[in-house]
Amino acid sequence: MVPNSQQPIVELQSWFDTDMGQYALKWEQLKIDALVADVFGYRAIQVGLPQVNLLRQNRMPFKAYVGQTLIEPSIASTWQASVVAEPEYLPFDSNSIDLLILPHALECSQDQHAVLREAHRVLVPEGRVVISGFNPLSLWGFRHHLPFLKPWLPACLEDDVAPNKIKDWLRLLSFEIDRGHFGCYAPALKSQKWLNRFTFMEPAGDRWWPIFGAVYVVSAVKKVASMHLITPNWQRQKKRRHSRQTVGATYQKSRNMTQSITETLSEQKGS
Repeated sequence: MVPNSQQPIVELQSWFDTDMGQYALKWEQLKIDALVADVFGYRAIQVGLPQVNLLRQNRMPFKAYVGQTLIEPSIASTWQASVVAEPEYLPFDSNSIDLLILPHALECSQDQHAVLREAHRVLVPEGRVVISGFNPLSLWGFRHHLPFLKPWLPACLEDDVAPNKIKDWLRLLSFEIDRGHFGCYAPALKSQKWLNRFTFMEPAGDRWWPIFGAVYVVSAVKKVASMHLITPNWQRQKKRRHSRQTVGATYQKSRNMTQSITETLSEQKGS
């Protein structure tokens, strides 16, 4: 186990305590609030970032937190339960979770495919997963990779995870992409004062260059192939024979009725 001071999720939380982190976190919170507000079920799980309750707008009766380290009692009291576990090995039964939130969990994991496979395992059919992350195709991502400057984004990031790559991985796991959002179009600025001056870029970026937002949120639903009952041939043949017999009986009854009416009319005419 890596010491707490070196845990990726701890470093990520420290980054979110900065001005640019608060700017990004505020946008994520608003988007995830809208995505989870109308998701129904019984159990919702958030993996990482315990100080930020990304399930606050959801109405499920059970909400739990999963993290790689123990959390403070004051924070733990805000959750129905808290578990120490890796996102690649969630301690839940298969098909038991209705909603799973993964805020930057893929970026802090050494095996991103395992995280998504585990998400697929624990989610119920039609269960939803919500993933957030940093977009490498953005001003922040470009600034982060400049070799002569300090990293702009948290240094815990194992690898750049582009939204298109995540969508492809989700589709391979039989997820259906529900909705996606990009945000935080402001330049890479550390001061809240300067970030506030560039808030006008949010609506402009959302309209003119939407895929270049610094932060993204993706929502997907787990799909399971439905089964169709195929009856044996003898049952279909029996049904066809019964249908032919019914048609034949109806025709014979109609013919007898027509003959009876004809005979009655003939007798009346003769009398």
